[in-house]
Amino acid sequence: MNVLIIGSGGREHALAIALAKSRSLTRLFITPGNPGTATVAEAIVLDVADHSAVVSLCQLLSIGLVVVGPEAPLVAGIADDLSAAGIACFGPGRAAAQLEGSKGFTKDFCRDFGIPTAAYGRFDRMDAALSFVRAKGAPIVVKADGLAAGKGVVVATTLAEAEAAVRSMFDGGFGAAGAEVVIEEFLEGEEVSFFALSDGERAVAFSSAQDHKRVGDGDTGPNTGGMGAYSPAAIMTQDMSARVMREIIAPTIAGMRKRGMPFRGVLFAGLMIGADGPKLIEYNVRFGDPEAEVVLTRLESDLLDLLFGCARGCLPEGTPQFSNEAALTVVLAARGYPGAVIKGSEIRGIEVAARLPGVTVHYAGARRDGVRLLADGGRVLAVTATGKSVAQAQSRAYAAVDAIDWPGGVCRRDIGWRAVARERAHSLPRV
Repeated sequence: MNVLIIGSGGREHALAIALAKSRSLTRLFITPGNPGTATVAEAIVLDVADHSAVVSLCQLLSIGLVVVGPEAPLVAGIADDLSAAGIACFGPGRAAAQLEGSKGFTKDFCRDFGIPTAAYGRFDRMDAALSFVRAKGAPIVVKADGLAAGKGVVVATTLAEAEAAVRSMFDGGFGAAGAEVVIEEFLEGEEVSFFALSDGERAVAFSSAQDHKRVGDGDTGPNTGGMGAYSPAAIMTQDMSARVMREIIAPTIAGMRKRGMPFRGVLFAGLMIGADGPKLIEYNVRFGDPEAEVVLTRLESDLLDLLFGCARGCLPEGTPQFSNEAALTVVLAARGYPGAVIKGSEIRGIEVAARLPGVTVHYAGARRDGVRLLADGGRVLAVTATGKSVAQAQSRAYAAVDAIDWPGGVCRRDIGWRAVARERAHSLPRV
């Protein structure tokens, strides 16, 4: 089968590596791709926003499956247009993609179908939103309703911070994404990323990870698209995973089907695991980034068979299989991220890093200038390593980070801290 991946980040590099292993694959294409994907897939220059051009390309290349990496094309309805042309697409149609495209839609959906989530209010006027915040107090969570590249969420610890977030969103700080605002109660607990695959009728648990959204060590500073992750998340025991499937995923799949917008693709649930069990923070309708780098690195099942089954409404029987090893990724970002960054600085030493045991370097915001590799975005590399424990994976990942020569890059130095502390606690002798 010929497969086309849409996207250019570390997630798409991880998808390309995993799909390239499939026994069902004939040729693998990607648009636009990056310097890392060039080693496993054939790059194509294409305007992905022009859906008719994507359809024409797929027909020309006899594409059997399109795998959409980022959320924006899904929210724009690319899966609908491909399906109308008889081309299988991994990812939901426009209606189902509202689960990520509109936080307000998802909150109302959870209310209607009894899915546990934080109490909330929806607002399209600043004065009403400010009144709500003042009535509820802090801590409180302020979210732009639409797509904001993972940055449209402010966890406000003070009333002043919450009011500033509301004003920023209504004043255009997140563009059209902030035209409507969702304000939620602050949830206590441990955050986790949980993935499930669905063919519209049935869903299966895929894997779990824990992301590190804040830019600085100790979970400080503004939210980002993600500064690192590890998998699996120890808090997602078999019992907790079963509970999430029963209380959150299954009702979502059934509710979407009932509404005439069946969900096909990967359902990425951002969860808070608290004293009273799991609650949904938000849904994404694609693989996370950097979660994809660690989850797909551990995958042992044939990814192409799974994704094609979802797209065709016939998810293979059984449960996807994963390595027992842990995986951890550290994001190397350009200085200034998540704000303005300087592009064009040279990166050296990746070949040295990639030769270290258990290490894969996933490329994201980078480009080639002849033989030189240059930074070309905010999150530039995701340095991923596996190990028998999270601690070993962490040690290997940071050894690889330190082998890369990039003065213009920065990273968190504590990715995986919670899991490593948990492992150390469990290894202490009992007295």
